[in-house]
Amino acid sequence: MPAIPDAQLGHIGFTVRDMDKMIAFYTRVLGMVVNDDGVSTRPGAPRIAFLSRNASEHHQVAFVTGRPDDGSRSMINQISFRVADLEAMRTFYAMLLKEGVAELDPRNHGNAWSIYFMDPEGNRVEIYTATPWYVSQPFGRALDLTQPAEKILAETAAMVTSDPTHCPADEWSRRLAAKLA
Repeated sequence: MPAIPDAQLGHIGFTVRDMDKMIAFYTRVLGMVVNDDGVSTRPGAPRIAFLSRNASEHHQVAFVTGRPDDGSRSMINQISFRVADLEAMRTFYAMLLKEGVAELDPRNHGNAWSIYFMDPEGNRVEIYTATPWYVSQPFGRALDLTQPAEKILAETAAMVTSDPTHCPADEWSRRLAAKLA
């Protein structure tokens, strides 16, 4: 049996009700830019927009019009954006508070710090960054991002080291690489 080719998350696409509102939110809150925006050649000619925050990726998010206006939630569980570090998380947290997003929920997963929230159409969004540790998932506690980064780091270290599954993230990564080889 041939090896499974490496496949990493490249982008996510979903149907929206209000294209302009969604573009405004993702550009304002996540700093994305619109690379293309036009009418599709698919049946019904929906409008489609492509947004990215990575100069190597044409789009990380694609929006297409046509979502029913029946109040139903998205079929997507979440769309996740990785940021560089805890300070970036704290910056996003302050921005999201100011933005007044729905269901703002910062969580400490031991292996990552996350902020969950809803975009204007009820799609669950996550902003996260890795910690220096691995701990078996699911694992999560409330996270107070108003604390200094050093305190969050120390509390996370104490939290994960009390779990028997913990190890340094680089050790876990080496183990995973061996499994994938």
